[in-house]
Amino acid sequence: MVNYLLYRLAAAVPTLFLISLLIFAVIELPPGDYFETFLAEQEALGETVDPKKIEYLKETYGFDQPMPIRYASWVWGLLHGDLGYSFEYELPVNDVIGSRVWMTMLVSFITIIFTWLIAFPIGIYSATHKYSWGDYGLTFIGLLGLATPNFLLALILMYFANVWFGTSIGHLMDAEFIDQPMSWAKFVSVVEHLVIPVIVIGTAGTAAMIRRLRANLLDELQKQYVTTAKAKGVPPFKALVKYPLRMSLNFFISDIGSILPSVISGAEVVAIVLSLETTGPLLISALKSQDMYLAGSFLMMLAVLTVIGVLISDIALAFLDPRIRLKGGRQK
Repeated sequence: MVNYLLYRLAAAVPTLFLISLLIFAVIELPPGDYFETFLAEQEALGETVDPKKIEYLKETYGFDQPMPIRYASWVWGLLHGDLGYSFEYELPVNDVIGSRVWMTMLVSFITIIFTWLIAFPIGIYSATHKYSWGDYGLTFIGLLGLATPNFLLALILMYFANVWFGTSIGHLMDAEFIDQPMSWAKFVSVVEHLVIPVIVIGTAGTAAMIRRLRANLLDELQKQYVTTAKAKGVPPFKALVKYPLRMSLNFFISDIGSILPSVISGAEVVAIVLSLETTGPLLISALKSQDMYLAGSFLMMLAVLTVIGVLISDIALAFLDPRIRLKGGRQK
C-alpha cells in the first residue's frame, strides 16, 4: 500500500505539470489577450481607456514577456499559493473566488446528500422488486429525470416558487444580504433559496444513480454466492447488505474522482439561469474575457481535486472489493 501511494503521488507531479501546460496553452490560443478584448468592448460602448494604464498592467503582470516566461511565473505563483490577479475584477484571484467557493461547496454538499438519500432507497427497492409496479413507476420517474434538461426544470420551478410561495429564486439569498456578514436572517434566506437549486441540480444525478445502482445490484443478486447465502439461512437483509449491495457500490466509489472537482465547480448552466453566486458563472465569464489568471488558476484547482479524488476512489475500491488489487502482477 505504501509503495502504491508513493507511486501515485510521484505520478501526480508530471500529470499536473502536463495539465498546467495544456490549460495555459488553451487560454493563450485565442488571438489577443484580456486587455485587447477589454479595449474592443469599451470602444464598442463609446468609452475611452487610458492607454498608459493598459501598458502599465501589461508590464506589471508580464504580458510583454514571451509565453514560456509568463507560464513559469504563473506556475511559480501557484506553488506559493498565489493564484494571480483578476483583471476583470481588479482583485487578487484568491479574493475573487473566496466567498464563491464556500457558497458553491454549500450547494454541492447539500445536493450530494440529497442525491444519496433519494437514490439509494429507490435503487435498492427497484432491484429487489424487479418488474413490479413500483419498479416500473420509479423507472419512469428516473428516465423522466434524465430526459429533462436542468435549465428547463430550473425555469419551471422558478415560476412556481414565485407564484405559489412568493419566493423569488434568484441568487442564493435576498438582495439585502449579498456581501453582508453571516447572521440568522441571512442564514434563513440562504436555506430558503437553496431548495430549488438543490432539487434542480440533484435531479439528473439522482436519476442516473438510481439506474446504475439498480443495474449493478441486479447483476450481483443473480450470482451464485447470493443463492448460497440464502441456502445457508442468512437473514435476507444481511444477505443483501453485506454482500451484493457492497459489491454493487464500486461505481459509487469510483465517482469520487468526479465528485470532488464538482464540489467547487458547481452546475454552470443552472447557476447562470438561477443567478447563483457560485464559481460556475465566474469561470465561464473568465474564459470569455480571457482573464487568464482567474480562469487558469481555477482550472488548476479542479485538476488537483480530480487527481486527489481518483486516488481516494482507487484506495477505497481496494478496501471495498477484495477482488481489486493495488499492485499488478499475475495472481497464482
